[in-house]
Amino acid sequence: MKVQYKPKRNLLETIFQVEILQGMALTLRKLFSPAITRQYPQEKPPMYPGFRGQHALVRDSVSKESKCVACMRCATVCPSRCIQIGYDEDETHKRVVNRYTIEVLRCVFCGYCVEVCPVGAITMTELFEYATYDRQTVFFDKEALLDNWDSFILKTGKDATYVNPLMRPRGVLESSLPSAKRLTVPDDWTIEGQYVGTKVKPSTMNLPSTTHAEAENG
Repeated sequence: MKVQYKPKRNLLETIFQVEILQGMALTLRKLFSPAITRQYPQEKPPMYPGFRGQHALVRDSVSKESKCVACMRCATVCPSRCIQIGYDEDETHKRVVNRYTIEVLRCVFCGYCVEVCPVGAITMTELFEYATYDRQTVFFDKEALLDNWDSFILKTGKDATYVNPLMRPRGVLESSLPSAKRLTVPDDWTIEGQYVGTKVKPSTMNLPSTTHAEAENG
């Protein structure tokens, strides 16, 4: 690795302290440039696809209850173990959720719970303003999570068809997803739309994947 050092100052630069003058010139330029500070809370920051905000249980449009089927995948995959689920079984041995809690203060907002849910029951909304002085306020039970969903729909003007793009993991083929996650997502959320750098062509993302045997054979 080649290390390039800053050239030594000559006598004239030392006398006039050129670096200080350069810093003052930068400060003067920024002094008269347009302000970039957002006037929060009057000006809200934009929410980008897949933003991981307040947790919510999606309310089924027919039953008006949670879509959760108690498959336990979200609780199993959660790295911080902040999800607790309880359920009963009806006469047909179908699981019925009676308890669903999330301890948000332990959550790392990884979004794994949203990704693994096969029916789209748990989501992370675009609401990020829920700071509180009360610990119990951010300990969400089933009813609180359903209320979060209702509040999100009411505040944002979205309808019950809203689905966070995080429910469809970035770059995953649609054919490999359950029907609940086959969603319309932005172009850069697809395999074809993911490439980094100006010299990389999108077409290179469509190459067929090699098998393990082909990889071993070079």
